[in-house]
Amino acid sequence: MKAAVWYGKKDVRVMDVPEPELPGKDFVKIKVEWCGICGSDLHEYLAGPIFIPTTTPHPLTGGTAPITLGHEFAGTIVEVGSDVKGFKVGDRVAPDACWVCHECNPCKLGMYNVCEKLAFTGLMVDGAFAEFVVVPDYTLYKMPDNMSFEAGALIEPLSVGIHAVRSGPLIEGESVVIFGAGTIGLCTLLAARAAGAGKIYVVEVAKARKEFAAKMGAHEVLDPTEIDIKARILELTDGIGPDVVFECIGSDKVTPTAIEVARTGGKIILSGIYEKETSIQVNSIVFTDKTIIGSLAYAGDFKTAIDLVSDGRIDISPLVTGRIGIDDIIEKGFEELVNRKDQNVKIIVKPY
Repeated sequence: MKAAVWYGKKDVRVMDVPEPELPGKDFVKIKVEWCGICGSDLHEYLAGPIFIPTTTPHPLTGGTAPITLGHEFAGTIVEVGSDVKGFKVGDRVAPDACWVCHECNPCKLGMYNVCEKLAFTGLMVDGAFAEFVVVPDYTLYKMPDNMSFEAGALIEPLSVGIHAVRSGPLIEGESVVIFGAGTIGLCTLLAARAAGAGKIYVVEVAKARKEFAAKMGAHEVLDPTEIDIKARILELTDGIGPDVVFECIGSDKVTPTAIEVARTGGKIILSGIYEKETSIQVNSIVFTDKTIIGSLAYAGDFKTAIDLVSDGRIDISPLVTGRIGIDDIIEKGFEELVNRKDQNVKIIVKPY
């Protein structure tokens, strides 16, 4: 079967690899229908290795580069291990990407997203930019019949947004500023609306993403290349600042601004993945009683995401701006997202 395999920075190869076999009795094999290109895939392509182990095998999965990328996916179960219960061949699923130990303290607290041996499908073990992928049964979530596989492939990033909103937690009626209108920023916007946020303002520079943010419910979209962001946010919030700020980029330059604009006693949720160290003035947090909260991935948020999409409270489908085959994943996928960021949000890949 064909797969998109990461070998190193700017070195992802579409190549023939063996079809995977079940590594254990509690695993399933899935025929992948669609898999989205995630920001973390792009980070690995441009600047990796970030998460991908290259020398020492991962302690949970044993994985090491080369690794097949891809973790935002949906498909159909084609094989089940003998100990798998509750799932069968033919089930349509949208799997969580987290492989966990179930034994460490975070896992026991229900915070499996920060498991001490955390691994992600497509980063620490072969992923879903391939016709077939194998995953443990505890990652599985059934998709209702009325949900398309395209929508199913977007449940993973939507769950990231939902988890960020819950991490605050965002309280109904609170004002919100979201920095970044990429996939995670837009999913956070959708989740914030579903949670009953008050006014929502989005900061973004890319033309297509600004348009998406406006269409998806932002009360105003602010371009920092055109206006004084700090002054405008203060103006929009009656000189107080927003109750909750989401930084969905992972930018060393944006984060200090995100912290600064939050109101006294406000919350700043960081859900971006950072490639560089970030300098912040800690006294600006201490002297204003602000709270900074990290939000990684999701922890049990898939069911909520599936419910919100399947009953129509969230329409995730407009996020898809490109559909490609796996042979085009470099030129029309990664490079397209790098060179034409202003025209794209989510590109999904048919792996066969």
